[in-house]
Amino acid sequence: MATVQERVIAVTARVLNVEPGSIELQDNFAADLGAESVQSVELVAMFEEEFGIEMDEDAALAVETVGSAVEFITRICKEQGRSV
Repeated sequence: MATVQERVIAVTARVLNVEPGSIELQDNFAADLGAESVQSVELVAMFEEEFGIEMDEDAALAVETVGSAVEFITRICKEQGRSV
């Protein structure tokens, strides 16, 4: 099974149409990867679907980097009893 990091990168690449290998943990979704507000909302929805979790949309949209998303999603998974 893929790690949380690998799954976050895969979803990010798919939604933002970028190469997974070009995505770094320090990348900012908007500044570095070109995410617009609609795509940011889509990312939240896709992360929820990928991990089987529910996230507070405002808190999720406040996450700015790929690495922060990995940490945020890992924490939410643990809080909601999902294995990671």
